[in-house]
Amino acid sequence: MNKLNIDMKYQITYCSTMSFRLLRILTVILSFFFLTGFVPILSLVGPSVTAITSGNIYKASAQFIINQHIEKETGKNSLTLIKETLVKEEIENKIQKNSFDEDLRQLVETRIKMTRQKLDNQNLQKLLKKRIEVTRSLLYINNTTQ
Repeated sequence: MNKLNIDMKYQITYCSTMSFRLLRILTVILSFFFLTGFVPILSLVGPSVTAITSGNIYKASAQFIINQHIEKETGKNSLTLIKETLVKEEIENKIQKNSFDEDLRQLVETRIKMTRQKLDNQNLQKLLKKRIEVTRSLLYINNTTQ
């Protein structure tokens, strides 16, 4: 019976030692993947999730092949390529909006200048009419006195 207790003690110790070793090995492997920037594992995760959720192996393999082709052609993965494309489009939209704003500003400025010129002409005409009237009145006064 004493021998049975010793065997049981060694079995528990061996089991805990093995589980601790397994935990250490998994920790080292996972830290290798995440801390060294080993990203190709992520390119396999996307298609595998697609295959698991949809059950369509062809779709998952096509997704993987397309991602690999994009990476081979551009040197970037598909997510980075789409992000950069969206940023470029946003910048182009801002540039177009700024050019539209500039055109609108120039149009408004020219209209303001034209309106000011018309108002100045109207004011000048009114002033001229008033001076003519004053001059006529002075002339009539002078005519009547002579």
